[in-house]
Parts: sequence; C-alpha cells; structure tokens
Amino acid sequence: MSRAAALALLPALLAPLPGPAAAMPASARAPDEGAAAAPDSRAGALAADLAALRAADHRLLAIGWRLVTGNAPYCEQTWPSIGLLLQDTAAFAEPAAVSAALGIEGPVAVQAVAPGSPAAAAGLAPGDEIVAIGDLPVAAIEAAPARDWRRLARLHEAIERALVRDGSVALTLRDGTVLDLAGVPACRSRFEVIAGKRAVADGRRVIVGRDFPAFGYDEEELAAVVAHELAHNLLAHRVWLDSRGRKRRDVRLSEREADRLIPWLLANAGYDPRAGVRFMQRWGPRHGGGLFRKRTHDGWDERVEAIEAEAALLDRLAAAPGAADWSRHFRRDTTSGGGGIYAAASADSSSR
Repeated sequence: MSRAAALALLPALLAPLPGPAAAMPASARAPDEGAAAAPDSRAGALAADLAALRAADHRLLAIGWRLVTGNAPYCEQTWPSIGLLLQDTAAFAEPAAVSAALGIEGPVAVQAVAPGSPAAAAGLAPGDEIVAIGDLPVAAIEAAPARDWRRLARLHEAIERALVRDGSVALTLRDGTVLDLAGVPACRSRFEVIAGKRAVADGRRVIVGRDFPAFGYDEEELAAVVAHELAHNLLAHRVWLDSRGRKRRDVRLSEREADRLIPWLLANAGYDPRAGVRFMQRWGPRHGGGLFRKRTHDGWDERVEAIEAEAALLDRLAAAPGAADWSRHFRRDTTSGGGGIYAAASADSSSR
C-alpha cells in the first residue's frame, strides 16, 4: 500500500474512547453501526484499515525514537527504552475480527518497531505475538471484551518498569522464544496515533491525531511537529503551567519556548534544524485562521522568526564541542519548578 493510500484510509481508523483513544477501524464496527457488507469485502477493508494504522504508528514511532535517543545526552533525566509499540485487539470493537485480520492467535502483538532500536536488532517485527513480559503473562491482565485500551497501557507500563528496574526486559513470543532486550538511554516520552486532527503533549506522551495534516508532509517537517510537542514534555511545561494557573500569557510563553527548542531537538536527531521553519511556512498560510492565530500562540510568521533565530544560533555554535547541547546553550523562558520530566509524568498519571 502506498503512503498516499494509507493516509487516505486514516480517517476511518480510530474512534474516540474514554481516556487515550484506541483504534477502531470502520470495518471493525458492529453490523448495526454501518451498512451491511459481504464478509470477504468487510474483512479486506478491515485488513487495509489495520495496515494503514500500522503505517502511521510506524512513522510516528520512527521519528520519535530518533528524537528521544538523539537528545538523551541533554535531557534532565532519561530512561532505558527499546523502541517498541504493541497493539491489543481488546482496544477494538470486534477483537476476534481484528485478530483474524492480523493473523494472530492471542490478543497482543507488535504494532511497530523503531528502526535502529534494540527491538529491531532483536528481530522483532509487526505481527509478532507477545505472550509474556518478564514473568507476567499477558493473559493475566484482564481486559473487557471490547474497546478496552487500559490493558495496552498496562503492558507498556510493565515494559517500562522492567527497563527502569533492570535495564532490560524479557519478552516471550508465541512460539516460546524469549528475547532479553537491553534498553538504551532515551528522553522520556511515548508516541501515539489517536483520533482527531491535533498534535498535543500531555507530559508523558506525544499524541498525533490521525487526521493531522502534517502526516501528509515530508518526514523532516513532520519531525518538526513531533519535536515541538516533545519539547513541551522535556521542558515540563504541563507542571509549570498548572503551578501558575494556566494563564494565557504563560501558555503563549510555553508555546514560544517549545518552538524555539525545535531546531536543537532536530539537529541532535540528524534532521535539518530548519525543518521547523519549512513546516511553519507551509502550514501557517493555510491554517492561519486556526491554531496559529490563537491568543495562546504567536502568529505563524512570528514563529518562523523565532525558530530561524535558534537555527542561526546553532550555526554560530557549529564549531564548538557539544554545539547542539540545549541543556547548556538554550535560553529558557519558563522554569520547570525543579520537577522535570518525571514530575510532569507523575502529574499526568495522578489526574487520570
């Protein structure tokens, strides 16, 4: 399937659910939710929807992995990561139909693997079934019959706990193979594709809606969007804003600061630091009546100037050791309040 074809299918992929959205392809809905379709046709549509969702997840994870590992030397705190995203059929309206379309026996399989990650080096691939994480069987984590995203969240949390505790995690595959994967340092953030048209950060995740227009942009421009949202997490903006009552001027300051960090994060991930400039120049004129003209954000042309100024600073520092070390050279407009990324994650977790 071409990328264009996959993107054309994205609007049907996800449906809003309580908490983090989970995937529900239109072809996986109950029969009374849409027009009747021949079984073979419906199965084919479901398989295509799932392939498109997997393509979007892979694209976002691949970009996110480059950003969090490339910037790990400069993050306030890091954690071990293996570059793996799982999928749970219980998150869909018809788990059995999804399992059949994916060709898996159980409910949990690999959804995406970041290129160059420990998961990729171990040979994990989309569709590989995971039956246990360490000594925790997947079947021991109860899930509702359908549309339950919480088990998937617990599975990822189990992997993260093992990596933080031991530096590695053992994954048991359906055929009995046990893979012991050692994590590598990464800035703390997950990356998820969900329903909607927005790209947001919640302190512990970078979330990009399936209908966000930048999915149709080139990789570096999409990476600039992801870098902006990642910057919110790395700079603990959620904690800072909550501590100050989320005043409009503070939100605008945090948005400006996230824009300014884009070139630094891109440079350390091997992307063009000026990809953020190109994104704003492409996006702004077409969407100037929306996000980029809110009082909580500068105008798109002002954002271009702010990003370009940071890229120019990187140019001047290019010959110096640690030129893109934003922990030393980046000027903060906000303060983290001493909490850092783990405080942001804790604040988000406690609010659920």
